[in-house]
Amino acid sequence: MAKMTYIKAITSGLDQVLNDDPKTLIFGEDVGKNGGVFRTTVGLQDKYGEDRVFDTPLAESGILGLAIGLSLTGWRPIPEIQFMGFTFEAMDGIVGQLARDHYRFGGQKNFPVTVRTPFGGGTHTAEMHADNLENYFTSTPGLRVVTPANPYDAKGMIISAVESDDPVLFMENLKLYRSMKAEVPDEKYTVPLDSAKVVREGTDITIVAYSAEVNESLKAADALAKDNISAEVIDLRSLSPIDTETIFASIDKTHKVVIVQEAQRMAGVGATVAADIAEEKIMSLDAPIGRVAAPDSVYPFAQAENDWIPNADDVEAKAREIFNY
Repeated sequence: MAKMTYIKAITSGLDQVLNDDPKTLIFGEDVGKNGGVFRTTVGLQDKYGEDRVFDTPLAESGILGLAIGLSLTGWRPIPEIQFMGFTFEAMDGIVGQLARDHYRFGGQKNFPVTVRTPFGGGTHTAEMHADNLENYFTSTPGLRVVTPANPYDAKGMIISAVESDDPVLFMENLKLYRSMKAEVPDEKYTVPLDSAKVVREGTDITIVAYSAEVNESLKAADALAKDNISAEVIDLRSLSPIDTETIFASIDKTHKVVIVQEAQRMAGVGATVAADIAEEKIMSLDAPIGRVAAPDSVYPFAQAENDWIPNADDVEAKAREIFNY
């Protein structure tokens, strides 16, 4: 297996689905000749032609409208919203149309649309380019929301998303794009869209995280291990639906839990995970549910984001607090 960056793994997955199914299409702002603002789709227009990988006007609402119409006529569109902050312009298309249409059509039509969008801090982008907006979409019935935390999952999950008959919001973390490499098979494989993964076994405390915060949690687990505190780290991967079985099984073993997200405490999916745990596993806990999140403020300008985003030290401190409760 070759070692790939997170972004190259996504490109490889997109190449795979374009090659496998002539009904797949990629479109968005600058995804064609330029290969996307981050070069995620670089080379795909040259390989598959302008009819299948093409640029659109700067109109997110139009991009989603086109995707919905195409999906009704047998295509599998893969629209890109250039930054997650721009999904506000496509909110009616995603939330008011795409997520509801399977119900509206009485289950007689599928809407296999995979909406790709980058998000997340740590790369000093302009305002509204790094916002974590997942909570707007995870509270929307009828829409899958996924965000891989490593290159292997990135390729497998983008293939699964495109092949799914459900609409999927596929969140790609900006910081991860080129900051990590991992072994990724050249051949086709898939990763489930509805399951969490235990990425580090442990016995003393469970840390539940997603996206870039999985890596921060793994660093925290390494630091805790130096004091013989064994932390189990779970990568949610799927934000909607949430794989509570994997979380509950871990809590039955460790009896303590910390939930980590980059989004503001009032946003993200940490509160939902905490509520699920409180409802079903409160008697298995030996300490309060710990939470690590960004402050409840507007996402800061680039100069301050490193102080605003939760890091491994924050996760370690909260884990020690809950462990020693």
